[in-house]
Amino acid sequence: MGIVLENLYYGNLRPNECLRPANSEYLNLNRKISSLMDAYHKKLSREEFDDLENLIDLLGQSTSMSSAAAYTEGFRLGAMMMIDVFGGNGFKRGEQ
Repeated sequence: MGIVLENLYYGNLRPNECLRPANSEYLNLNRKISSLMDAYHKKLSREEFDDLENLIDLLGQSTSMSSAAAYTEGFRLGAMMMIDVFGGNGFKRGEQ
């Protein structure tokens, strides 16, 4: 356990950088997005494409904030479950 806490302290744990959705459509979806971005790059003026990129950046920031909140809430729920399992609600080892 100490290794995990030490890595967390030094900033070596970054779960968001290791995320790879297990959904098989993830890679296909990203390919479609790239293809559409290439098409819009050819179709739109430089200014219009810049506006589109700015919109996509804002959506990314919003999604990132939402993901961070979901991660935090999930972690809290997990911690509350551990508290429940290891000592909450008057449960003692050996009792069933």
